Amino acid sequence: MNLPQITWSLDDAPHTAHWHSERGMPAPQRVQLADDTLSADAAYRLASEGVGLLWCGDFQNARHLVQALDRRIQRHSARKQSKARPAAPKAAALTSAFHQQRQAQAQRARILGSVLIPLQADYGITLRRAPDAKLACEEAWGAAPKKAAASSAVATHSVCSLRELLGIISAHEWHKKGVEIPQLGLDRAKLPLRIHPHYGVFSPVRGEYLALVAQAPLPAGDLSQLVAIDVGTGTGVLAAILAKRGIGTVLATELSPRALACARDNMSRLQAAGLKQAAHVKVLEADLFPDTALFEKANLIVCNPPWLPGRPSSTLEQAVYDEGNQMLLAFLRGAAQRLALGGEAWLILSDFAELLGLRSRDELQAAILAAGLKVIARLDTTPKHPKSRDDTDPLFAARSKETTSLWRLASA
Repeated sequence: MNLPQITWSLDDAPHTAHWHSERGMPAPQRVQLADDTLSADAAYRLASEGVGLLWCGDFQNARHLVQALDRRIQRHSARKQSKARPAAPKAAALTSAFHQQRQAQAQRARILGSVLIPLQADYGITLRRAPDAKLACEEAWGAAPKKAAASSAVATHSVCSLRELLGIISAHEWHKKGVEIPQLGLDRAKLPLRIHPHYGVFSPVRGEYLALVAQAPLPAGDLSQLVAIDVGTGTGVLAAILAKRGIGTVLATELSPRALACARDNMSRLQAAGLKQAAHVKVLEADLFPDTALFEKANLIVCNPPWLPGRPSSTLEQAVYDEGNQMLLAFLRGAAQRLALGGEAWLILSDFAELLGLRSRDELQAAILAAGLKVIARLDTTPKHPKSRDDTDPLFAARSKETTSLWRLASA
């Protein structure tokens, strides 16, 4: 890994280590050693000034400090909102609230990311009461580099923010546990089959769109002879559902190395657990669509693109934000060219962007027509995630009205 560097002083001598940030956060220019004696108020002031706090104390106390910083951020945010709360949830007000929330989230991430953890060459943490995060870090960053000498075993080899480290550990637990997918049926032990997301791959926790894919009527014909393409497969969950429904060949495409490894791992797990149809899924490295030499036309093309037009602030946000609707528009154009006679393209999309004023329904329908497609049906469902019921969320007026749709498209 070609990682940037972070530098700090100890006993008037400079020290340097590799800087890890999956969110693309730059290494802080100013770094101060910190331990259990640092108060939360002092830490908040330093973090607000952009100072990185390289932790030398108890690991669990560092976690408590991050929680204390978050409480201070929330109090500051609550004071600002009480002074400038929009009078009514009109489209313009919601659009403004969305952009303000993104700015606030970026500021929050910067402050909470100021607490830094030193790592050994093998990703070990020598702080008191620190967890063993070696395996979790290897899953996120790859195998640890070999130590040059035994003396380097206790040296600080790299540094990351505690917040990102906790995210890596949490992702490791999700990977081990997996996410139950009722649409895939039961395993040999009569338990619901699971999808195991890898770090950096979007987890299929919003099951409403999975149910739409499991229920939508399939194109006519012998299912075993049909070819489907799952564009941007991620964990591979939609490809697995299509295979479970009996489609004979499912091509699951991805560009992300993490997503490719994740989808392949999930197909192997599903086969081992008893879902024989997972063998019908071929995971391919491709930019949206597979090489036409493999299959020129497909009977069904499915895509669940990022739902919000906007610039992702990191690779981890690429599953949420689609700048300029680039993936959405490329999918529509490509699907129109790749559909077999009588085939369908399924676009899975929330209207959250429309409710926020980021994209209109007219713009979406115009893009469908411009691609040479037409709408033959639409299946709708209501999200049930916790934020849709949280009336303290600044975007609640939009979230509470959100609809997730599966647009059934055909050649015009």
